Amino acid sequence: MYFKIQILFNLLSLRINKRRYKNKLNRLQDKRWKKLNKTLLKSPYYWEKAKEHMSLEKYPIINKAIFMANFDKINTKGVSLEQAFKVAVKAEESRDFSPLIDGVTVGLSTGTSGNRGVFLATEAERAKWVACVLDRVIGFSLKKRSVAFFLRANSNLYDSVTSKSLKFEFFDILESIKTYIPKLNKLQPTILVAQPSVLLELAACVETGELLIKPTKIISVAEVLYHEDATFLEQVFKQTIHQVYQCTEGMLATTCGHGTLHFNDDFLIIEKKYLDKEKTRFHPIITDLLRTTQPIVRYELNDIIHEKTNCACGSHFTAIEKIEGRSDDVLRFTSLKGKDIKVYPDFLRRAIILADPSINDYTLVQKNENTLELYVSNTNVYELAAKALKDYLETLGVKDIIIKKSLVRNHVKGNKLRRIRNDWKIN
Repeated sequence: MYFKIQILFNLLSLRINKRRYKNKLNRLQDKRWKKLNKTLLKSPYYWEKAKEHMSLEKYPIINKAIFMANFDKINTKGVSLEQAFKVAVKAEESRDFSPLIDGVTVGLSTGTSGNRGVFLATEAERAKWVACVLDRVIGFSLKKRSVAFFLRANSNLYDSVTSKSLKFEFFDILESIKTYIPKLNKLQPTILVAQPSVLLELAACVETGELLIKPTKIISVAEVLYHEDATFLEQVFKQTIHQVYQCTEGMLATTCGHGTLHFNDDFLIIEKKYLDKEKTRFHPIITDLLRTTQPIVRYELNDIIHEKTNCACGSHFTAIEKIEGRSDDVLRFTSLKGKDIKVYPDFLRRAIILADPSINDYTLVQKNENTLELYVSNTNVYELAAKALKDYLETLGVKDIIIKKSLVRNHVKGNKLRRIRNDWKIN
């Protein structure tokens, strides 16, 4: 009962503060930063700066490697990385995700690049997370609803959403989707939450008539939702596909009623590290003002973000035009003049899908400086896609590229789908 009260309190707090500070987000962020400073005194990694009440810009910018290397010092509960990994890995192997460490939930994430990350959350933080899910993802309602949630790993963090009015069913994506069709048809989920790669499989089953569900809301999570995939899913399910931008580092953004992702600026501070001269792409540097067990302070993500400046919803929260992928996915070549050429995933994606209207399922992997491996589900138009890629690269002065044909999509079940990937050179 106490946990439910915490959820309700946090839900009301989110809504009140969002309205109260609608035009004064900086004031809310400053207020929460000062409160977080007290928490940072408990973190061996940050306490020296916290005791001096240093401003945010004085804190170091970190990344995943630094974060994981200093896991023991950063968290405020004295949990060691070895201890957390042991619990999380055991849960993965047994598929029992209920164990805690002194009341702290432990979650394991593979990450887009396959590098494992660990997150920690107390009951209070779980209540805040649930409140955010109810407010901005699922939506609060007294009507009875069922949610089908496809994930590679369940967690107390996800189970805590369940209530009398909200039935929450976990589906393990490591299992065959086909085996879940009878269960889904019986459940008739009101809300469907899954990775785009899983949603595409489910959509295919809807098209064949095997899957007979009509959810009123579909939410894409964990992977980049590419434009062509969103278009296909919207055609099959006849509705807007909503998104949640979430990773080990927290719930970063959710979609508004117009389907646009917005950063949760009421409890996040987003700094932008621009990647190009035009300032159209940036890495977000995240500070989470509510995380206390595992503080996230000036954490640079490797995601490539395009900002949107005029969302029709009118929200003051930072809008996202699209998530292009990760900097790890930027392909690297050498031109005929010996110049280092970087090609962002979006340019390659456009070259492939514009080669023929039927292309909607593909992967492209760079194997070495001169070799690409291309998969196109419609083999009849493979040559068109390969030629389009070569033609585009030649406009950049890159020639003599070998494109090998792949008969299968480059994607390991359970991992995140990355349609454009660089397996050769770290960017």
